[in-house]
Amino acid sequence: MGQAATLPQRKGSYVMELHEWYRKFINECPSGLITLHEFQRHFCDGTVGNESSEYAEQIFRTLDNNGDGIVDFREYVTAISMLIQGSPEEKLRWSFKLYDKDKDGAITRSEMLEIMQAVYKMSLAASLTKANPLTVEECTNRIFSRLDKDRNAVISLEEFIEGALDNDWIREMLECDPNTVKVEKPQKIHSPV
Repeated sequence: MGQAATLPQRKGSYVMELHEWYRKFINECPSGLITLHEFQRHFCDGTVGNESSEYAEQIFRTLDNNGDGIVDFREYVTAISMLIQGSPEEKLRWSFKLYDKDKDGAITRSEMLEIMQAVYKMSLAASLTKANPLTVEECTNRIFSRLDKDRNAVISLEEFIEGALDNDWIREMLECDPNTVKVEKPQKIHSPV
């Protein structure tokens, strides 16, 4: 059996906010489940179209905690809530899972490059960033050389978090920023008085 989701505890408004997240999720996914194809369609419509499909696939893979090929509401809201309200360490831990495509607990240079290419392609298409004077390969090499402290050609979770927390540029490059994927808090329902 899976572990129970841990959501940030807040008073009053959080319950209403969670209800709105659920309502929106069920409205867009009446079955209560979302497949990769549905996620890509919603994600790409909310960002920059097909330019973001590769990144959407990686986000979906990271959201799908149990690897069953579908994302349920609990998987979805746990991740989104953490990305919006989590600590820097929690956000980086989630980002590590995004970069660790083969889920072996380490990030190779090729895994990092593949995700960086998808993010860069989407960000440029959305005009979220101006063209970086460094190529994607140069950014990847720069990040990799600074994070791989033991020079074993892979980045561990510990190296990833420590290195990103110690360097604002690296953190900005690696941390999954909800603003780049238009994750917004749901609108509150105003009940008539």
